[in-house]
Amino acid sequence: MSATTTSAEEKKFTSKELVTDQEVRWCPGCGDYSILKQVQTVVPELGIPREDIVFISGIGCSSRFPYYMETYGMHSIHGRAAAIVSGLKCVRPELSIWMVSGDGDSLSIGGNHFIHLLRRNFDINLLLFNNEIYGLTKGQYSPTSHEGKVTKSTPMGSIDHPFNPIALALGANGTFVARSMDRDPVHLKEMLKRSHGHKGTSFLEIYQNCNVFNDGAFEIFTDKGSKKEETIFIEQDKPLIFGQNADKGIKLEGFKPVIVDLNANGNSANDLWIHDEKDLTKAGILSRFFDRPEGGVDHLPRPFGVFYSADRSCYEDGLKAQIELAKSKKKADLDSILKGRETWVIG
Repeated sequence: MSATTTSAEEKKFTSKELVTDQEVRWCPGCGDYSILKQVQTVVPELGIPREDIVFISGIGCSSRFPYYMETYGMHSIHGRAAAIVSGLKCVRPELSIWMVSGDGDSLSIGGNHFIHLLRRNFDINLLLFNNEIYGLTKGQYSPTSHEGKVTKSTPMGSIDHPFNPIALALGANGTFVARSMDRDPVHLKEMLKRSHGHKGTSFLEIYQNCNVFNDGAFEIFTDKGSKKEETIFIEQDKPLIFGQNADKGIKLEGFKPVIVDLNANGNSANDLWIHDEKDLTKAGILSRFFDRPEGGVDHLPRPFGVFYSADRSCYEDGLKAQIELAKSKKKADLDSILKGRETWVIG
């Protein structure tokens, strides 16, 4: 056995070694427990030394996460985790960095940082726990709360139109945009692995139930009685099929998605929309399978999976290239730098 192999084996660790001595301070039944469990299960399988893994969060229930991961980490400032993550990736690009945030943390006070993190495309993993409520501060409406939502801060119902996180991420030129849910551990683990495997900023929205202040917000997508009718799991090169008996599909008429019955009118899976993660236009259409008309009929199922994945250069790589280029050039005189390239003579 070579020394290299021995060293690599010594770096291996188990999910149990990621459990800290900190008391987990989430409410009993919170969806965060499931997400924590899946992350602790997946991370040891990635082949990364534990000392090269970092979890950074902002403020909110989800942002307690670094306390419960036996890795390096930081519980940072409300809405500013993206800034911390960006700085760390610039100076330590070899690290595997995970940013954990919530819908309030990233889409309200941190909205500006969120969109710029996506467009810059640092090679980090962004997990957005979306529970459509402010849980830590005891139940105010959030940027993803639906219209009419009655909360402590909207006693007559919210009049705000909610953010669609997937559409927002695509609009900010995100290079990896996906969605999963806390109550589907198999799918969530798959999405976590896909997120890590992407070179660039991976954005994974996770529907997370807040059983105290917004219980059942996503029940229609997780309950066994409705899940197959209300959700559609999108996979590369596969047709968009859903339904209790996998008997419904979606095809495009121009740019309009239409639900078809696969048991009627000679409809076939061959006629359906085939998912392509590289197609930004179709990813945009998929992201709009979001609004639910009054009455709940003729609405499209909510997609889960990878909406979009594209290759684009990462910010830290461009930064490193510029630094190396500057080092290769003759050392510049400070006066000439301050003077700039253009000068004027006055008088």
